[in-house]
Amino acid sequence: MVQSSVRGEGTRARDRSAAGAGGSHSGGATPEGGDAGGGRRGRSPRRRGRQHGILRWSAATLAVLILGAAGTGYLYYQHLNGNIRKGERTSGDSKAEKAKPNAAGQTPLNILLIGSDSRNSTENVKLGGSRDQVGSKPLGDVQMLIHLSADRKSAAVVSIPRDTRVDIPKCTDPETDETFPATNNIINSSLGRGGAGCTLATWQNLTGVYIDHWMTIDFAGVVKMADAIGGVEVCVEHKMWDRPLPGTPGGSGLRLDAGKQKVKGKQALQWLRTRHAFYSDLGRAKAQHMYMNSMVRTLKDQNVFTDGGRLMGLAEAATKSLKVSEELGSVKELYDLGMQLKTVPANRITSTTIPTVVDQQNANHLVPAGADAEKMWTMIRDDIPFDKGGDPKKKPAAEKASKDPAAADDEIGVMVRNGTRSATLGPVGGRANAITQLLAQQGFTKAAADQSAAVAEDKTVIRFPSAELEGDAQRVAKSLGIPLSSVKKSTDVTGVTLVVGADWRTGTAYPKQSAPKAGELPKDADAVSGSDSDACMPVYEPYRL
Repeated sequence: MVQSSVRGEGTRARDRSAAGAGGSHSGGATPEGGDAGGGRRGRSPRRRGRQHGILRWSAATLAVLILGAAGTGYLYYQHLNGNIRKGERTSGDSKAEKAKPNAAGQTPLNILLIGSDSRNSTENVKLGGSRDQVGSKPLGDVQMLIHLSADRKSAAVVSIPRDTRVDIPKCTDPETDETFPATNNIINSSLGRGGAGCTLATWQNLTGVYIDHWMTIDFAGVVKMADAIGGVEVCVEHKMWDRPLPGTPGGSGLRLDAGKQKVKGKQALQWLRTRHAFYSDLGRAKAQHMYMNSMVRTLKDQNVFTDGGRLMGLAEAATKSLKVSEELGSVKELYDLGMQLKTVPANRITSTTIPTVVDQQNANHLVPAGADAEKMWTMIRDDIPFDKGGDPKKKPAAEKASKDPAAADDEIGVMVRNGTRSATLGPVGGRANAITQLLAQQGFTKAAADQSAAVAEDKTVIRFPSAELEGDAQRVAKSLGIPLSSVKKSTDVTGVTLVVGADWRTGTAYPKQSAPKAGELPKDADAVSGSDSDACMPVYEPYRL
């Protein structure tokens, strides 16, 4: 489900003809802070000798969203502010648009959580080993998106496995000014190509979801947070030891008895890093989700919001453990964020992993699983709950027609692009020409096919550059049966541009698609409910004791 920015072809409002439009161009920042970007294939950055798992998302990061902040006096407040490390929200080209408010004026909130494998401190080397990696660029081996619904009544958490191949946009490291060209590589490499801001831009291009903030944590931060919480209950089905075995070096060192027990400090880090004993990276992601959910329940049970001393201890650990995007760079912003998430009941928090398939280019890598992955991104973009606990009578927002009147069909210039390439399937040849002919038959005689190489667009989309062309773009959509929700304003194009996506690979009739319903997740999403206190991880037989 790799998405690429679409550089538009076409004409401006006063010359509605598509004839003579040529070449792609780089767009400037969108009003929402996005840029146009491209991609190219690159080599995997997997490191020699790293046989065991690196830090996957420390669910303890979520604690800062729950605990709020202490601040019993101005000096202490300033002290906490001084603990917080900050960075630019985005450092890469991205085109995602911020969601529009619902009828009540509310908007969803999206936070990207990143676990870094950095060895660039004495503490991290002690906890993570691999001294030969000191000084090298970190990998973002844990990446999770927390989506808080507009009404703040539900939350969804989505992980992407570290070895998932995606398009990574052009990024510039804000600390060194080093520029990295766009590439196609596994997603964990994005952190070393411009910091967390590059990872955020990568996610935005992949998902079409505007991400408000990022937060990162490293090995040492995991331990600090786990100790501050006082331990988190986990469960395994068998007595286990994740250790080196013949032919399988590495291992986290995690050793547990069967059943429920609390882990804290270094043992909590081992839980979050365990991969072999939990079968795979996908199993490890599920174990991390269980840890996160258990941690949320623990904090709620401790009622930390009414215990000043407890709250101060957690705030101290959180502000020392995290690096955050600059707009979150104060205790007040973190506190406000925590208060919003605090309202979500545990049974309305659903944690998942994006559906993936084996990468045909490299059997050790994954790619998003086409329609199933796109379904999950659609649910987040459209703010559809991952659980069935919402209002079953709630109807999707009605599509709004533009107030801009459309020109006559034979005066509307339309550039048609082939976007049928996907992560798992090659492009369908001739699709731009076929749909251009269809438009001409329907009276859009100024439609023209873009003959450049096919791009990747999971869903068919019609883009327009300015308000005076919105009516024209919607007229094209109506004529083809494409929903108005697929008509998007974009500075990436110079005229009305139709990109025929991977959802329309054959035929001249646009395939009817029903919107996902609440709780209607793909079967391979491996969802875990935040209220499931009996969830227990299975253990791969060689690691049982």
